[in-house]
Amino acid sequence: MHVNTTTRRAVTGALAIAILAAGCGRSAERAPEQAQDVTTGKVTGEITVWAMGEEGKALGAFAKDFESANPGMKVNVTAIGWDVAHDKLTAAIAGGATPDISMIGSTWSGELAKTGALEPTPGNLVDKSLFFPGAWQTVDVNGTAYGVPWYVETRVLYYRTDQAGKAGVQPPETWQEFTAFARALKEKGGAKNGFNQSYTLGASWQEVLPLIWQAGGEIVKDGQYAFDTPQALTALKQYESLFKQKLAPNNTPEGAFPQSFIKGEVGGFFSGPWMVGVLNNDGGPGFKDKFDVAIYPKGPVSRTSFVGGADMAVFKKAKNRDAAWTFIKWLSEPKVQAKWYTTVKALPAVQAAWQEPELSSDKQLAVFGEQLKDAKTPPPFPTWEQVAKVLEAELEKLARGRQTPEQTVQAIQSQAATIGTGL
Repeated sequence: MHVNTTTRRAVTGALAIAILAAGCGRSAERAPEQAQDVTTGKVTGEITVWAMGEEGKALGAFAKDFESANPGMKVNVTAIGWDVAHDKLTAAIAGGATPDISMIGSTWSGELAKTGALEPTPGNLVDKSLFFPGAWQTVDVNGTAYGVPWYVETRVLYYRTDQAGKAGVQPPETWQEFTAFARALKEKGGAKNGFNQSYTLGASWQEVLPLIWQAGGEIVKDGQYAFDTPQALTALKQYESLFKQKLAPNNTPEGAFPQSFIKGEVGGFFSGPWMVGVLNNDGGPGFKDKFDVAIYPKGPVSRTSFVGGADMAVFKKAKNRDAAWTFIKWLSEPKVQAKWYTTVKALPAVQAAWQEPELSSDKQLAVFGEQLKDAKTPPPFPTWEQVAKVLEAELEKLARGRQTPEQTVQAIQSQAATIGTGL
């Protein structure tokens, strides 16, 4: 069951077909909203919840435990496909017909908060320090939280242990070692290509943003997009280097990956936690012993990765506000988060959940937990999905050798500046 493939869709931006009309009658310059406390404890009545993908299909049955702990409580879950979720939320907000709660993609909070439809997270509900910092970033919009992180994913290094053993190399600690590692997998380990880097539309920005952060850069300065920085240029040169040195292909037929990794044609790649299940399923008996994961190699400054996932948000038109927030608080309890992981393999956003036995015994999961300690998310700007598509288009040109890193950062910056932040 490739459940976290849906997670990947949630954060790539491929879903965000339309950007919500600015403000829905509210000023983009409105003052920060004040969060109102909720009455905690036993709750009754009904709440409506929209949830996407495999998580949406599983949440209704999972919520029976919450209902049992709160007699007289009914959780009505509507499962929605990720492909229609963004438009359905847009229409619901425009028509004033929102549910009490909705699951939202981790890059959607700024866009949805700008409409004024989301309720700020109550100050007495959760302690943000309990969550991975990068996960909390996904709900923080200019210092006000809208919702609570539910589950997370992050990118790490996947590699063929058999090929690394044959080549006599260990997972790389630095960018320099990473290049040598990819070369060793190709020249000594038996891989046709040392590494598989994303180069077609749909994923590249999630690999390149970590490189910018690892170089010590940011993509926002003084409240505006800032891609034309020395650090971004350093990152793009690093990204380009594997293509130029023929250590990563830029002509893999669509659909050939991850079979190319399973067949041993590719020695490594960066990806999220869902890929563990994909490889174990598609690789067949014994393949789990032929690959492993490691945290990102360190750039000039850090080993920062990308964090995605999904959040839970409450709408201002919620008919049962206290019950809605109490349900979200329940979903954030470490033991509940650990049980949710066993249900759909969604990684906990709450750090303490990783100490629960369901997760602590898995060595590969521990790598994702370690990487999440240093992982960031794109800025919560309403226009991020548009800018992400610009990144993807320009990075493909770079990967295919049609423009230089210098030309790429300028092209991205020019278009991002034209689009603006939407705030």
